[in-house]
Amino acid sequence: MTSRRITPILPLLLALMLVAVMVQAPAALAAPSMAGIPPPPPDPLERRLARWPDWSLPAPLPRPGRDDLVWPAWFSGTWEVSSLPAEPTPEPAATLRWRARFVADGEGGAVADRAFNARQIGEALLGDQLLAVRNDPTNPNRQVARLRGNRELESTVVGRRRSSPDDRTFLADELTLQVLHGPTNPRISRVEVLGRWHRCADGSIRGEQWQASYASPAAGLPAQADHPQSFRLRLVRLPPGSDPAS
Repeated sequence: MTSRRITPILPLLLALMLVAVMVQAPAALAAPSMAGIPPPPPDPLERRLARWPDWSLPAPLPRPGRDDLVWPAWFSGTWEVSSLPAEPTPEPAATLRWRARFVADGEGGAVADRAFNARQIGEALLGDQLLAVRNDPTNPNRQVARLRGNRELESTVVGRRRSSPDDRTFLADELTLQVLHGPTNPRISRVEVLGRWHRCADGSIRGEQWQASYASPAAGLPAQADHPQSFRLRLVRLPPGSDPAS
């Protein structure tokens, strides 16, 4: 089968807030009117999104260390996920479906079962080309996928921000370093995924994801985004007992 690009799924951004100070002046000396010019989005992640697809690195994404991404508690459970490209495609795109799992972290939030989720989306994208996925037991931000052809994809989250504008909305931005090991020289790239998620009244979750890839850091830390893509997703909670074996 034809392999599609492996992308981190489900996988935040906090920049300095711009404070505008307005000083009143006599009418004759007043500054030109700014009426009609929309102010910048108040949330820093929304500001990052407003620049899409003109993203670049470095981005104000602090290193996560060994801390995992904490999701809102309403993500807890196992979900049926469906995804479609947000932009028109040359040919009608088939809906991609997989399952995702989040577990309560005991502190009022939830964390993703990254190995399970990566295996589910990997099988949906690659079929039998994906052999196994394993987490680094010492670092929740590092994961290795074993592929056919004596290849391994090593993924490490190297930057992250999160934001919760209200109790029904969640945004997260992660920058991942990907190294594809194989019979030839390793291939290195960086992938950024920004997601915005909304909890619906019926308990389902609707999401949008924007992603882009960047050249290897070996070519220089500054980089312009390449291959921008965006997707619309829907998560429907599965009833207890329908959770597949991990």
